[in-house]
Amino acid sequence: MAYVLNPKGMNKCIGCLTCAIVCAVANHNNHSIIKSAIKIRTKGGMTSSFIAIVCRGCKEPACREICPAGALELRPGGGVLLNTEKCFGCRKCISACSVGAVNFDDETQRPIICCHCGVCTTFCTHDCLLMEEGEEVGGNA
Repeated sequence: MAYVLNPKGMNKCIGCLTCAIVCAVANHNNHSIIKSAIKIRTKGGMTSSFIAIVCRGCKEPACREICPAGALELRPGGGVLLNTEKCFGCRKCISACSVGAVNFDDETQRPIICCHCGVCTTFCTHDCLLMEEGEEVGGNA
């Protein structure tokens, strides 16, 4: 069964960044939100609501299409998985993502891409994020 992350409940988000911290810990063994595949931002100012910038699980990901190394492999259910052995850190995937969900790790010189593991949803205390079964959630970003 394949799942994709769905940030539809963001109206309940308080900006605690727990989702970003647990993502970084679970996937990169690091407590810095810089190592997270999910970014939480305001919609515009300190009094506005929050948005989650994260992979939307595109069926035909632009990040994969532009990768000259073939390091981004299609993930069942949508989105991509990073093959770090093939990646040489060209950063083309970053500009190709229309939602800005591909981040870069300056230490490893590799992109940080959501693997849809669901750890962020498990630790979100306000149920802002959910994992849904499907081919694609949130549009072909």
